[in-house]
Amino acid sequence: MRPLSLELGPLGVRLRPRIAITVAALALTGFGALVASVSLGTYAIPVGDVLGALLGTGSGDADLIVHQLRLPRALTALLVGAAFGVAGAVYQAVTRNPLASPDLIGISAGAGAGAVAAIVIGGVTAAGAGTFGAVPFGALAGALATAALIYVLAWHGGTITGYRFVLVGIAANGVLAALTRWMLARADIDQASRAMVWLTGSLNGRGYDHVRWAGLALLLLVPLTLALARSYQLLQYDDDTALSLGIPIGRARIALLVLATSLAALATAAAGPVAFVALGAPQIARRLAGTAGIPLVISGLTGAVLLLLADLAARLLFAPTELPVGIITGAVGAPYLLLLLARANRSGKGG
Repeated sequence: MRPLSLELGPLGVRLRPRIAITVAALALTGFGALVASVSLGTYAIPVGDVLGALLGTGSGDADLIVHQLRLPRALTALLVGAAFGVAGAVYQAVTRNPLASPDLIGISAGAGAGAVAAIVIGGVTAAGAGTFGAVPFGALAGALATAALIYVLAWHGGTITGYRFVLVGIAANGVLAALTRWMLARADIDQASRAMVWLTGSLNGRGYDHVRWAGLALLLLVPLTLALARSYQLLQYDDDTALSLGIPIGRARIALLVLATSLAALATAAAGPVAFVALGAPQIARRLAGTAGIPLVISGLTGAVLLLLADLAARLLFAPTELPVGIITGAVGAPYLLLLLARANRSGKGG
């Protein structure tokens, strides 16, 4: 399908029908998954009552369950999935490597180490309880420090290659995982048990504090990322092409990585280091959109849908026992990672 050109005064907009259809389909799927997540559970609520509660016309027990128990969890999954999707897209595009995901190269591990330090050393709770604000700041500090260290160590010969960036990140991931285990070993049993559930990646007990943090992260960071859309698109090609078109690749790469790291850190603070959403969402989005590059908005929508569906499965598969959502994403994502590695080896990019 050919792109449609729209002229709005001095502005020219090119609309690709396939991308528009993909965005609409993902938005509808996300809304359907949100309603299903609120409707289904030990106490099932009819969809009509769910919609009534969402529109403010509900009443009784259904309204209480929707607004106090299930809606905050579902909204957190939606926002955290979108943040991971956008963060993964930026990392993979900037490094030009499909394995450059925050959860594989140490960014989520750095956020996790910072958040665990806030939970264990600071004595706050993983689920919030009015002191949740300390966890995002700890996660953000840990993630940014990790990203800066990886960037410095991966810098070689005046540039950064995606392959070197991933290798350094994997090494950092191992060191930070060991640091986190050391903090857990020194913590008391209550703090360590809370932190361990959070480290698995869990949406259980999430409230509106988590929704506000994740929503604020998206509201502030996604527009800034979209403002760098031209740099984002050109950095998916080689550095010489970007330089020839006037892109300051050093500054652009650092700015995009800082934004992506912040998104991944705050998403990790809200739900723990949920595995493989940031890895899989950009590649799935690229195939859905049929583009050579990684579409940023579609990656965010794909991440939101993936995490919503994974959390729904985590709640229902072994009901009434609820699994941490990270177990579901890990079980699905591990085979996907093996597939990516096999493709990289076949194309000669696996090292």
